[in-house]
Amino acid sequence: MTDTPYLLDQLETADMLEIDGLHASDFSLDDALLDEADAAATADQPFASEGTVLRIEALDGRERRHWQFSYNQVMEASYQPDDDSWQLEGDHRLKCFAAIGAEGDD
Repeated sequence: MTDTPYLLDQLETADMLEIDGLHASDFSLDDALLDEADAAATADQPFASEGTVLRIEALDGRERRHWQFSYNQVMEASYQPDDDSWQLEGDHRLKCFAAIGAEGDD
């Protein structure tokens, strides 16, 4: 049995996103809303919110594009294991990338 990942977990460790084929390093999560969700989980209470938890900006040529997703939309995103992406409401496809770093003694 494999564990299905959570999009929020991947977003919290991501350095870059790809949304609808565009790379975006300019994105943010609403930490206050995430703290509310964590508090509810700790108290073993359900949590749902239409509040915006994820904001993304990317350049498409010369045009700056903006996306925002609610907590509920992020939690309801469908994981697509074939290409390690997430399908969000409105037919948006999102991928999370973490920077690869190397440490060495030169």
